[in-house]
Amino acid sequence: MCAFTNVDSWVILSDIEQQIKEKIERIGTPLKDWDIQISYGIKTGLNEAFIVDGGKRKELIAQDPKSEEIIRPILRGRDIKRYGYEFAEQYLIATFPSKGYKIDDYPAVKNHLLTFGRELLIASGFAWIAKNYLREWCFKRLEQTGDDIYINGEKISFKNNTKSRKATTNKWFETQDSISYWEDFSKQKIVWGEISDTTKFCIDLNGEFVTEATTFLLTGESLFLLFGYLNSKLSEYLFSKIGTTTGVGTIRWKKYTIEKLHAPRVSSDRKEIYNTIVNDIIENRKNNKEFEKQLAALNSLIYQDFQLTNEEIEFIEAQ
Repeated sequence: MCAFTNVDSWVILSDIEQQIKEKIERIGTPLKDWDIQISYGIKTGLNEAFIVDGGKRKELIAQDPKSEEIIRPILRGRDIKRYGYEFAEQYLIATFPSKGYKIDDYPAVKNHLLTFGRELLIASGFAWIAKNYLREWCFKRLEQTGDDIYINGEKISFKNNTKSRKATTNKWFETQDSISYWEDFSKQKIVWGEISDTTKFCIDLNGEFVTEATTFLLTGESLFLLFGYLNSKLSEYLFSKIGTTTGVGTIRWKKYTIEKLHAPRVSSDRKEIYNTIVNDIIENRKNNKEFEKQLAALNSLIYQDFQLTNEEIEFIEAQ
């Protein structure tokens, strides 16, 4: 059976798939109609300068304790697992344009940004720049003009370092794109990577992390319910029908596709059941305990809320 009746159609469906689709769309509410905000992670324009490891973070704070104000832990797509994450001790120099920072207030960070390219230049055959023009090259590479880079009258081009960052109105020491939602990084949020072979959503309960460009974040209502739903077997099945594949066995979990997913609206009492199960899963995963029983209970809850039959559930579970 074909289903081309609207923009969210699932291409060609079997009879049982059509039954499932009808129930999902009749009972569920598209995420775009929930009181949530889905945003992109931070685009720095030059991760080599703005993302540092734990050792460099400690070094910058030792040089100037004020540095800690603008260095925040960051999650990348590769760090995110199903129901959790593996923090890789990576940190972002979070000089968001909308915050209006003055870089001279952070001398250690300023010096880092003006010297970040030393090893890169040497490894690429430009030791003379590293020795004599390091700060000039780093400044020009960080500028947001889109211009070619010239040092001592010579155009410098190697690997991905052919120009300054793309043209914006932002300052050389600021991250690339202006964002109005920087406060969302300090909220509870669901985080996921754009490309994955399966459902991999984690939750930042303490508003601790910022996220980088290969990730998305979701803030707003009913986070535990949505977190459980997005990680569920049903969500994985649905996304296989509407998601965009990469051609190499993975799917792009992009904002506009996530917003098409239909999640169940439930009573406050029912929501508490979701919250309890999801919280148990989070705690067990964090403490390296099994949580298969909780996963089964969560999937069962979701199937019930969409009024799926045993035959329909068996079909989904077999996919």
